[in-house]
Amino acid sequence: MLITNEVLSEFAELIQEGKSNPFSGSLKAGVDLGTANIVLAVTDEANHPVAGATAESKVVKDGIVVDFVGAIQTVRRLKAQVEELIGRELTTAAAAIPPGILEGNVRCIANVVEGAGFDVTGIIDEPTAAANILGIQDGAVVDVGGGTTGISILKDGKVIFTADEPTGGIHMTLVLAGYYGISIEEAETLKKDLSKETSVFPIVKPVVEKMASIVKKFLTGYGVDKVYVVGGACCFTEFENTFEKVLGITTVKTNDSLLVTPLGIAWNAKTI
Repeated sequence: MLITNEVLSEFAELIQEGKSNPFSGSLKAGVDLGTANIVLAVTDEANHPVAGATAESKVVKDGIVVDFVGAIQTVRRLKAQVEELIGRELTTAAAAIPPGILEGNVRCIANVVEGAGFDVTGIIDEPTAAANILGIQDGAVVDVGGGTTGISILKDGKVIFTADEPTGGIHMTLVLAGYYGISIEEAETLKKDLSKETSVFPIVKPVVEKMASIVKKFLTGYGVDKVYVVGGACCFTEFENTFEKVLGITTVKTNDSLLVTPLGIAWNAKTI
C-alpha cells in the first residue's frame, strides 16, 4: 500500500500544480466520467503517472450521461489541457463504467469519450480498475462515487462478483442540505470543506453506515477478509473506520482515493 500511496500522491501533485513528468515512448490515457468529477489520467508504458486533469461535473447521474454535450465539452477541455502540458496529442483512451449498467449506457459513455476526440480502446468497470492499482488478489473493492457505490469481489486475482448500488456522495449532500436548511450547492461545498469535517461527518455518518450495511449484504458468503474503499465520497478521515465497524471486516483506504479509479483506467488502456 505504501507504493500505491506514493504513486497516488505524485499523481495528485501533478494535477494540483498543473505539471507533467518527463516521459519517453508510448503513453496510456484513461477517462473517468464520474458523477461529481471527470478525471483524465495519463501514464507511460510502465504505468508511471505523466499528467492528469480533473473538473467538477454534473453531466453524469448514477452512471448515466444526462448531459451529453456538456460531457463532451468537459472531456475535450481536459484533453486539451493535458496535451498542452505534455506537448503531444492524445489520440486513444480507455473509459470505465459502474458495474451492472445497461449496454446502452455503456455505449453512451464510449460516445462521450469518442466525441471529445479519442478512439476508445477499451472499457473496464470502475471497481476492477481500482483493484488493479491496489494490486489486489483476494478481497473486495468498494468504489464510493458521487451517485453510486460499486462493489467488486476478487478471488485469486479474478473478479468473481460485481454489483452497483445507487447510494453515494450526493446522498451525503442531501442530508447536509436538509439538516442545515441550505441549498444543494452550499451543502456540496460544505461537505468538501476539510476544516468543517469534525462537524459534518457526524451528520452524514448514518449515510456511510447505510452504505456499509448494503455492502455487507453483497459480501455475505464470499469469505472476504479485507475491503478496500476508494472514490471521492470516501475521503472523510473516519470513513473507513465507520465502514469497518459495520462490516466487521478490515477496511483499508488509500490517500487521494478520488484518483485510484482514473489511474487504474489508464493502466488498462492501450499505448498511444
